[in-house]
Amino acid sequence: MNWKTQKAIWLQKSLRTTTVCWVHIIKKTRSNVQYSDLSPHLVNALIATEDKRFYSHSGIDYSRTITTVFYTLMGNKQGGSTITQQLALNLFSEKRERNTIKRIMQKLQEWITAVRLERNYTKEEIIMMYFNTVDFGYKNTYGIKSAARTFFNTTPDKLKMEEAAVLVGMLKGPSLFSPIRNPERSLNRRNLVLANMMKEGFITKEEYEEAKEKPLKLNLNVTSYGEGPAPYFRAVLKDEIKKEFQRLGITKEDGTPYDLDRDGLRIYTPINYDMQLYAEQAQKEWMQKLQKEFDKQWRNRNPFAGERAKLLTTGMKRSDRYIQMKNDGASEEEILKAFNTKTRMTIFTWKGSVDTIMTPMDSIKYNKLILRNSMMSMEPQTGHIKAWVGGISFEHYKYDQVKMGTRQVGSTAKPFTYAVAIDNDYSPCQPIPNHPQTYGDWSPRGTIQGGDPITLKNALKYSQNHATAYLIHLVGASNVAELTRKMGITSKVPSYPSIALGAYEASVYDMVGAYSAFVNHGTWIKPVMILRIETKEGTVIYEHKPEIRKVLNSESAYIMVDMLKGVVDGGTASRLRRAEFGGITYPIGGKTGTTNDNSDAWFIGITPQLVTGVWTGCEDRGISFSNMQYGQGAAAALPVFGLFMKRVYADSKLGYSKEDFPLPPGGLTRVIDCSKYSGVYQGGEQPEPELQDDRLGF
Repeated sequence: MNWKTQKAIWLQKSLRTTTVCWVHIIKKTRSNVQYSDLSPHLVNALIATEDKRFYSHSGIDYSRTITTVFYTLMGNKQGGSTITQQLALNLFSEKRERNTIKRIMQKLQEWITAVRLERNYTKEEIIMMYFNTVDFGYKNTYGIKSAARTFFNTTPDKLKMEEAAVLVGMLKGPSLFSPIRNPERSLNRRNLVLANMMKEGFITKEEYEEAKEKPLKLNLNVTSYGEGPAPYFRAVLKDEIKKEFQRLGITKEDGTPYDLDRDGLRIYTPINYDMQLYAEQAQKEWMQKLQKEFDKQWRNRNPFAGERAKLLTTGMKRSDRYIQMKNDGASEEEILKAFNTKTRMTIFTWKGSVDTIMTPMDSIKYNKLILRNSMMSMEPQTGHIKAWVGGISFEHYKYDQVKMGTRQVGSTAKPFTYAVAIDNDYSPCQPIPNHPQTYGDWSPRGTIQGGDPITLKNALKYSQNHATAYLIHLVGASNVAELTRKMGITSKVPSYPSIALGAYEASVYDMVGAYSAFVNHGTWIKPVMILRIETKEGTVIYEHKPEIRKVLNSESAYIMVDMLKGVVDGGTASRLRRAEFGGITYPIGGKTGTTNDNSDAWFIGITPQLVTGVWTGCEDRGISFSNMQYGQGAAAALPVFGLFMKRVYADSKLGYSKEDFPLPPGGLTRVIDCSKYSGVYQGGEQPEPELQDDRLGF
């Protein structure tokens, strides 16, 4: 299906107030089937392998549970979940918890849900739902219909005995028992499933002997998950809807939870199709260029020498392959051998996915050196999210880096310190020292640009560490931390002076929301993912209620906007005006951010009607650019913003204004043109920090 066809199906829009109904594309590549569409071989293979007493229990097999606990205590881990319990996990959890305490709580929830499922659905319906909700891993193949088409180019009702056994065998570990990536292991697993079917009397010994001798015979028919915009957004959206339904107690009339894949819900979001496409295009355009420079840097060097060798061990232990082998009782020696044995796999490149043969350990090394990027854009006056790019390839890297991931924010945190000062009647033209000083046991480093002393406006414009450190000493770290939290930063922000320079982690989602308060006259609005949800009959079952709070004086917020404009007009973000980085000539503000060792590159850009955040870095902070030329926020993040806004402004249908930021209600009462000041505002002796603290009452 091409983009134009998708656009016609998925969009319901009218100029800038575009809303998108995601009811179709939230299903990923999953297509549902009825019980009558299932081959008897599938049902028999599932019961024989996963739940032999399926037809005799009521959701929980107590005998099996006790046996499983016994064997686990004896050091022989075994699965104890019934098919109904596994369905409960598939429906209401994004993953199986690894933490013991959390897993116990999750298990209790599974039991309760399993019993409710058994009371409300027939055994056949439970099997049908189970097959519709299982993940087969490869190319994001969800559900048995998609799996039958992907691996054997057929439909579930036409699956042969040995084909059904392959697919059921994959349920224990989609990657570990993949017939594409691990054909030998898949063949052995298939034959084990066939043996189980024979033991349970579903097939004869002769049928088993004949089937087990057949080779794996695939007929691949891969459907790319890349079809459709915003895959990361859809994945996070699904989780958010589940949380909201649970929080508000929204269920079907019979009291059971809604199935987002089967119940035909209409889900309306503020995502704009064209803007989403522009964001994805901007990311690809810049990141493939940046990746080439990154590859040159590491071409003749070992990225995993010395301390970085630990990254490989960590990466191995985080992988699905390691977790599955560990759960299966494999020793560390066996696991290491498997990770250093070549196997078939598919890897990411900016030219598309490539099938290759390499060791799992080499694939870890390869992926550690792939730059990641994320981006979110929203309207500050409404909180409506218009574009969301959670990563560079959902097919290969599913972890969302917009909302789920947090990274050190660097200098993008500086405006919060300046905002506290401005909101306490400091003038943007107030000069402060701009040279190295020590505060207790903290001696911040940095270059000196823009003079010493330097005005607050120029200190932010040139992102001066020394001046910013001095300023937080004046206004108080606790006040900066408090404002930062009020502006929507939900990660931990300690009341330490170093937060002025961004020594904490936050998400792109939170940072964009925070900067939006500057543009929205000091009013913070929580970013909006969901507008409303309707049943297939059109009944509204959920409608978003905005979360709003006043965090800054309106005039203070406008002054901060003016200072952020200075960052673009001659400051650290001035390259935004150059053609290769977007060539934007309209009023724009923003802030660059670069953390130690160039591990994280940020840019948060503001226009009168859009706030957009961009982050770039590797999976691990230990791998980064070795120099500022390409590793700083102005080089690794800002260009994505520029190329995005270039496309947005070129699309007149979107209707975004190219005018300047509006004045605050009631206009300005404070002078912000520093050329109109004289005396102390042009330099001179500075008051002591203690006197400033006393004056502000901190």
